[in-house]
Amino acid sequence: MNAVRSPMAELLARRALPATIFVASAGVRAGERDPFVDAVLAEDGLSLGERHPRTLDDLEDDYFDLIVTLAPEAHHAALELTRSLAVDVEYWPTPDPTNAGGTREQVMAAYRDVRERLKARISSRFLNTEVKNATD
Repeated sequence: MNAVRSPMAELLARRALPATIFVASAGVRAGERDPFVDAVLAEDGLSLGERHPRTLDDLEDDYFDLIVTLAPEAHHAALELTRSLAVDVEYWPTPDPTNAGGTREQVMAAYRDVRERLKARISSRFLNTEVKNATD
């Protein structure tokens, strides 16, 4: 729904990659902005600003060299979308932190975990470096 994992990944990739690389995220369906995403991004000095969840149809450009999916439904949709296109599609299984329960701190920990996993994956895939987890 382009409300949690992919907006995080978009901002983290934009920060890590050269500005000449176009990065955008979209969901299969539109969702609602998640305040926990704002909170964990702010801890990392990032902000979604006025950005709101968007769908694949909302993207201005439909040409990509690579599509990275973070959820099974999104991966299936990307494969269908690119069936006749020369686009690489990668699936990075990423837990959904909205399933976390417990205290606010336990929920925040689940969102932080996703943020850190995405940072590490972006770094290892595109920068060929490992990101050390802040808790290590």
